[in-house]
Amino acid sequence: MEIKTVSIIGLGALGILYAHHLSKHMPKENLRIIADEERIKRYETEGIYCNGERCDFTYITPETPCDPADLILFTVKYDGLKEAVQSVKNHVGESTVMLSALNGITSEAVIGEVYGMDKVLYCVAQGMDAVKAGNQLTYENMGMLCFGDREPGAASGQVKRVAAFFNEVNVPHEIVPDMYRKLWSKFMLNVGVNQTVAVYQGHYGDIHREGPAREMMIAAMKEVMLLSEKEGIHLTEADINYWLDVLDTLSPEGKPSMAQDVDAKRHSEVELFAGTVLKLGKKHGITTPVNQELYEKIKSMEESY
Repeated sequence: MEIKTVSIIGLGALGILYAHHLSKHMPKENLRIIADEERIKRYETEGIYCNGERCDFTYITPETPCDPADLILFTVKYDGLKEAVQSVKNHVGESTVMLSALNGITSEAVIGEVYGMDKVLYCVAQGMDAVKAGNQLTYENMGMLCFGDREPGAASGQVKRVAAFFNEVNVPHEIVPDMYRKLWSKFMLNVGVNQTVAVYQGHYGDIHREGPAREMMIAAMKEVMLLSEKEGIHLTEADINYWLDVLDTLSPEGKPSMAQDVDAKRHSEVELFAGTVLKLGKKHGITTPVNQELYEKIKSMEESY
């Protein structure tokens, strides 16, 4: 079944980026942004801007009856995921496919627990350098969505449907045969770069060059690599080097989402990153001192807001 309608929930950096792009490549009425009445009023009054252009979106409240979406894209923060899962219920039909662009390694299971894992594809967003300040989003690199089935093997019909749609609307993407491993790999990246740049209150440029920030980032990633062995994922130094190459393509003036949270004095996803690492370390009897240090520093910063 061809994908024609898309519903997006969450107008953070990724939500705006993909919603703005899709609005240029599909009929306006086929792209719906799910938000509560208060948010919709603010969006319509203040506007949402992407690279200086005001976005023209179709907004819909969670309570509004509507036809099911062919594709639902989750781009909320993790602490808003459970509410978002309930908010999309009117958009879920028999053939709906769901993608989560959230960080971490658990969002797919949260969505699947409510609607069934058969509707969920595993996904990570990578390579974008979007920066959101207020209602303004700017970016140079759109990055890509990497997605696939939970288990390794040939692509399912759902994966092929989504890929065909992304080809049609020019969304950069990659089908990954071993997607759960990729999810862990992206988690390893986020544990390193998101937290380190946040603690240094800097930009990607700080981890592009040799020095304490880059060393801390890599050390944090290596702790995830060790834990992955215990979890049967088996990440390696090659995975770290892959992400270092990806990071080198990003604008030195850009910054990851957690650093943007610190700038805006918002509470971050530290529990999703270092918090998860610390729990897994305790589970497997592995010390994770770098993530312990990152956790404590970020928590201390948040307590000062």
